Amino acid sequence: MSLVFSEETHRNLLSRIPQCTGRGVSDWLRTLDEGPALVRFEEKVSWLRGEHDLSYGHAKAIVHEHDLRRAARRLL
Repeated sequence: MSLVFSEETHRNLLSRIPQCTGRGVSDWLRTLDEGPALVRFEEKVSWLRGEHDLSYGHAKAIVHEHDLRRAARRLL
């Protein structure tokens, strides 16, 4: 996982995603789940950017949130 910005910046980016993209974060997380089986963080970011025309920051925030939630599910 490669997160260069702070946790606060991450939360701010997530909060702006629905306004900037017209889709909720949960919708984007589902898009990643249903997308190609990419392994590396940057591959997922590149795929979101190329396939869905997202900014680099929003794509990174979505992939990071996806990884955080997936890790949390494994702990349960």
